[in-house]
Amino acid sequence: MELQQMRYVVAVAETGSFTKAARRCLVVQSALSHQIARLERSLGARLFERTSRSVRLTPAGAAFLPAARQCLDFAERAVAEVAAAVGEVRGRVVVGVIPTVAAVDLPAALKVFRERYPQVRVALRMLPSHELVEQVRQGALDLAFLGLPPGVRPEGVRGRELARDEHVAVVAPGHPFASRESVTLEVMASELFADFPVASPGRLQSDQAFASAGVDREVAFEVTTAELMAGLIREGLAVAVLPSKYAPRLSGVATLPVVDGPSRVEHLVWSAAGPTPAAAAFLEVLGVEPG
Repeated sequence: MELQQMRYVVAVAETGSFTKAARRCLVVQSALSHQIARLERSLGARLFERTSRSVRLTPAGAAFLPAARQCLDFAERAVAEVAAAVGEVRGRVVVGVIPTVAAVDLPAALKVFRERYPQVRVALRMLPSHELVEQVRQGALDLAFLGLPPGVRPEGVRGRELARDEHVAVVAPGHPFASRESVTLEVMASELFADFPVASPGRLQSDQAFASAGVDREVAFEVTTAELMAGLIREGLAVAVLPSKYAPRLSGVATLPVVDGPSRVEHLVWSAAGPTPAAAAFLEVLGVEPG
């Protein structure tokens, strides 16, 4: 079994297309298809179900994919470790981030990192906190910025707490709440809400606060980005509660304190096995000691 074959399988799984995978891997499609077929024969199982319109992993393919990714990551890390041993940081760093990260200026940090380590390839993935933790555990991400309710700790990874923050109410500028000095959860509960998907850490922070206050609310709009949430608020369709350090980044909305409102803790996490050389370099840019 060759690393190149694994790389082809991962590319097909991620793109959902032999054509796109071949383009990503800079090979002709026939060569890629031949190598995957050869791997399937050696394994004695088909990895993909192919139709004229789609390519999907078989159960065997789904079982194979995590191990293939891990092997590729180990191989790439081995090369990076050798380079680091002779004083050169290279390879890649894949950073995961929640939509409302506020503890760091991530674009500015990435710019500094790229200037300081031009031979490192940088990628960014935006996902909910619970998915980010899982991908760090699996090795699909090198680092991740999370937002979790107080008292909740990310498991199976190493990391640092970056900041704590209280939520504020976010409303349209013409909303009656906008002229108040503060608002309670009980009063807010009469409004329609925009919030993150149910069971996500971003949603749990708010749900727990309203539950603790003993009031119910109606979340009419479930969205995955704060920008879309802000658009709904600007149009007067909903209100929301968002971290106070993030809310000022949204234009065309008004904010005010919430009495006994939600709060969150931002974390930065990396693999329990320790950061790769490239990830360690990024931590250095952020001023974080991996320990």
